[in-house]
Amino acid sequence: MRVKLLGLIAAMALVAACETAPQQSSTATGAGAGAGAASTASTASTAAAPGARRPAEGSVAEFTQTVGDRVLFDLDKHNLRPDARTALDRQAAWLSRYPQVTVTIEGHADERGTREYNLALGERRANSVKDFLVTLGINANRVRTISYGKERPEVVGSNEDAWAKNRRGVTAISGGAPAS
Repeated sequence: MRVKLLGLIAAMALVAACETAPQQSSTATGAGAGAGAASTASTASTAAAPGARRPAEGSVAEFTQTVGDRVLFDLDKHNLRPDARTALDRQAAWLSRYPQVTVTIEGHADERGTREYNLALGERRANSVKDFLVTLGINANRVRTISYGKERPEVVGSNEDAWAKNRRGVTAISGGAPAS
């Protein structure tokens, strides 16, 4: 009995020690990062501490902190959710202000499924983001796509919270923006 109890306590301690705390950063939860995107849109630019320096206009930091660089997708889907469309409206407005900036849309998937399936799904997600930005007036020549499939998870873990954060499209500034 005593051995079983000690074994149970040791197993619980091991599981608790291995749990990953959710990341709370402006890039992981910035505007357009999840179901609460509408509520995070107003807090993304006010998250900086009082007296903190505001990012340079047109910089990568301004884009990620005040606009948001990612949109999330539902399981096995590549169609844009309403919160993703709102985030991409903000991205398109920012990109319209800085016509010299080019971007790479990264398509990502969670760890479930084969490598090939997730690369194809990531490609469809990246193209969905690109197509929407183009319909909003962004020149297609300024937008490149790449799929990473499940190879670059945002959050490591095998649970719904981690999987939901890894099913994403990330708009990465690839040229024309001043240094942050």
